Amino acid sequence: MAKKVKSRSAAQAAVKKRSGAKAAARSSARKAVKAKARTAAPKKPARPKQRIAVSHHREEDFKADGLRAYAKYRDLGIAEATHGLAQAHVIRLQGPCNPAEVSKLHYHDVEFQMVYVLKGWVKTYMEGQGETLMKQGSAWTQPPKIRHMILDYSDDVELLEVILPAEFKTVELKA
Repeated sequence: MAKKVKSRSAAQAAVKKRSGAKAAARSSARKAVKAKARTAAPKKPARPKQRIAVSHHREEDFKADGLRAYAKYRDLGIAEATHGLAQAHVIRLQGPCNPAEVSKLHYHDVEFQMVYVLKGWVKTYMEGQGETLMKQGSAWTQPPKIRHMILDYSDDVELLEVILPAEFKTVELKA
């Protein structure tokens, strides 16, 4: 009987040894996978610290140096304060509206774009949405690369536009 106990005990020890070896192998494999995952995923570069941007209304800050020749832009200092993360400006479309100049189908290669009508009205066309009349207090977002154009606007229209990132490409399309 002592022999059986001895062999049972030896068998159990052998099983434990094998189980321990398997567990150690699994543990080593997990560690290798975790280590590989840690090194495989590149870390996002740290963004520079943002700063406060304050912008007060001054007529002389409206400049004809933006994307469209028929508009004046008042930069709100967001691009500089966010190191290019976002851009915000007030846009005054110069009246009267000339559809031959403004109604050009285009899209912007952006991550986010939002427009809020501060004053007046603007009629837009957006792919999948059709024509929409936006009045003072109206707001809309434009998904990335959505085809759109301005169709008409009031002589006094002012828009607040927020875009991410601050630098982006605009592509004009043939209608």
